[in-house]
Amino acid sequence: MKDIVFCSNNCFVLYSAAVQAKNSENKESGPSLPQSPMKERPPKAFHQYSNNISTLDVHCLPQLQEKVSPPSSPPIMFPPAFEAAKVEAKPDELKVTVKLKPRLKAIHSSLDDCRPPNKKWKGMKWKKWSIQIVIPKGSFKPPCEEEIDEFLKKLGTTLKPDPVPKDYRKCCFCHEEGDGLTDGPARLLNLDLDLWVHLNCALWSTEVYETQAGALINVELALRRGLQMKCMFCHKMGATSGCHRLRCTNIYHFTCAIKAQCMFFKDKTMLCPMHKPKGTHEQELNYFAVFRRVYVQRDEVRQIASIVQRGERDHTFRVGSLIFHAVGQLLPQQMQAFHSSKALFPVGYEASRLYWSMRYANRRCRYLCSIEEKDGLPLFVIKVVEQGHEDLILTDTTPK
Repeated sequence: MKDIVFCSNNCFVLYSAAVQAKNSENKESGPSLPQSPMKERPPKAFHQYSNNISTLDVHCLPQLQEKVSPPSSPPIMFPPAFEAAKVEAKPDELKVTVKLKPRLKAIHSSLDDCRPPNKKWKGMKWKKWSIQIVIPKGSFKPPCEEEIDEFLKKLGTTLKPDPVPKDYRKCCFCHEEGDGLTDGPARLLNLDLDLWVHLNCALWSTEVYETQAGALINVELALRRGLQMKCMFCHKMGATSGCHRLRCTNIYHFTCAIKAQCMFFKDKTMLCPMHKPKGTHEQELNYFAVFRRVYVQRDEVRQIASIVQRGERDHTFRVGSLIFHAVGQLLPQQMQAFHSSKALFPVGYEASRLYWSMRYANRRCRYLCSIEEKDGLPLFVIKVVEQGHEDLILTDTTPK
């Protein structure tokens, strides 16, 4: 019988047909092993070779070294869910029991599947939410605005501007402090140094009249008369608004006339409660707000002279847009060189003015103007004071 040579894994193996037939007879005559109740597993490979090898050695063929590869893991076979897989072991082997838990459901990528199901209302799908504030019965007093402000101030939860300083200016007519209501005494106007009058208190005085330019004339004359007249309502001095009825001596402050329900007319006249007509009148004036430009006419030359004579002062003196700090003085030997045909240039003169900036548009800065002496001639100095910049000093021999 012929021998057959097979080539497997780079090695030559010689098989004998006679030996194969002998081995097959031994398999048939051998005892059979007990069969396992488990199903027969499928073979791991499609090709299977016999382990019987002939005794003939082949030394002339080169033997190549096999490449060792890691063994592949056998496939895992799981039984159906909710069943226990029982494996009966052969004799001399262990018995193993495997229990499998049921698999979890697959989680989808959508978020809606992960959310819990909505709660089902019984007979009602929506419910309304109502707020009820219950005030307990008894002597409950709601807090006033001052208490609320003080409480918020302690908490420190609000931003509050700094308190405005109190206005201590007092009107020479009605003796009330600070600016009045727009539909009342109105704003304070400067009459003289530290002398102030309310606009309507001066305007509704009997002697005072207004020019087309807005100047109030004879305010000082009305003030002199008011220092001797007593108000019929508050019985204090300074009353200057009298009744327009002939031979009526009733006279009031402007604020007191409003409180006494006097009737005012558009031609700047007033009737006291005893002589006013009953009911409404066509020419009656019920609104006293003045939004136009109004000022007190005064002699500025005489006012400056009074400032110079007083010497030391604690008040700010302002004429137009200039705020005076020092008037200055002239010695006899300086008179010839420190004047022109229209003005005097006293040494030590100092005033400041708020005017438009030279660096920024729509911004104002302070200009400090002064007069000094240099080589027997006046030297005019302007100091520009602006926040965020160094002071700029400009000098020249003429005021222009």
